[in-house]
Amino acid sequence: MSEQLPHLLTPQDCLVALMVAISASDENIRTAELMKIQNAVNMLPVFAEYDADRTNAVSQTVYDLFEQEDGLDALFGLIRDNLPERLFETAYALACDVAAADGNLAEPELRLLEEIRYELNIDRLHAAAIERGARARHIT
Repeated sequence: MSEQLPHLLTPQDCLVALMVAISASDENIRTAELMKIQNAVNMLPVFAEYDADRTNAVSQTVYDLFEQEDGLDALFGLIRDNLPERLFETAYALACDVAAADGNLAEPELRLLEEIRYELNIDRLHAAAIERGARARHIT
């Protein structure tokens, strides 16, 4: 239950949590996806002050939530409580990049991306642009 989880997530923790969630959504966490998450945390300005050692704890929280019946709802509750609206599109862009990292979008990933768009109230046009950018960056 979400009330058992500490509400001490930083905005960056929320971004990591969504990236981990999209990677784990198809129950097959691929190396390319993990590398994408690690590269984002190491390189992007939004993570400049982030303690990368928190990634493992955040990941474990996501895995624990995914084992619960209402875990996804709990995850989105934590995201809504701790991620500022100005980072909603960033969160969606990072999720799209992780989903596209292995060159294959499985149905569970597509459904979770749709849920993220809904939960974060991402405008259709903005979502399409973000998705198009992810596709362009990951084409082989």
